[in-house]
This record gives sequence, C-alpha cells and structure tokens, in this order.
Amino acid sequence: MRTSMVLDALEMARWKRGTRLEGLVAHSDAGSQFTSVRYGERLAELGAVPSIGSVGDSFDNALAETVNGLYKSELIHGPDQGPWRSVDDGELATLGWVHWHNTQRLHGYLGDVPPIDYEEAHYAQPATPATIGDQ
Repeated sequence: MRTSMVLDALEMARWKRGTRLEGLVAHSDAGSQFTSVRYGERLAELGAVPSIGSVGDSFDNALAETVNGLYKSELIHGPDQGPWRSVDDGELATLGWVHWHNTQRLHGYLGDVPPIDYEEAHYAQPATPATIGDQ
C-alpha cells in the first residue's frame, strides 16, 4: 500500500495517453495511498479528480472488485498457473494478464471486444456538438 505505486500507475496512464488526463475521474477505495496528499496533488496536476467510495460499501467499488475477481480466477487460481518462484515472476505474470485483459480478452459489456478495440472505435467516431442539457 504505497503511494508511489499508484503514482507510477497514474504516470503510466498519462504517458500512454500522451495527455494530462483532463476530466478523468479516478475511482478508488479509501486506502491510505489514495487518500495521501501526494496522490491528490498529482491528480490535480493531471487535471483529474478523485472519487473515493465510502468505507464498507462494496457497491462503490464494484467494478474494481469485479476486475480483482477476474484476476484471481483467471490468473492466480486459474489452470496451469503458479506457484511462482519469486515476487518478480508473480509480477511478470500479472503484467502479462493485465496486457491480455486489455488487448485480447473479450468483454461482454463492450460488445465482446477487448477494451483497447472499444476505446479505439470510440475515439475514431467524429465528435458531436454538445446540446443544452448535456453535462
């Protein structure tokens, strides 16, 4: 539970997108790394805002818990997985799973396409002008 870890993740997201992450809403639980001054300041520098769920409310964090569950069932407890010989091996396996999850795994709520394909299709659409009432 280190603030530096989440700051590194934010920097990776910013670098990958080549932007300040303007308008990003960063959802998290109330862990100390997400409530730290350094984390809040970095979000502000990037143009993002925090959204921290209420303590003990699983519904606030449902998406994160779903991804955690998939990670555990598909990698940690999945067939032909682990045990890993070192922390480095576990980290490499995790990196591989995250890459697969975002670039190859089909997601039903995205129309059975990987997130990277869905995002590319979204940004390929022409922008539509805002209308009164859009917020």
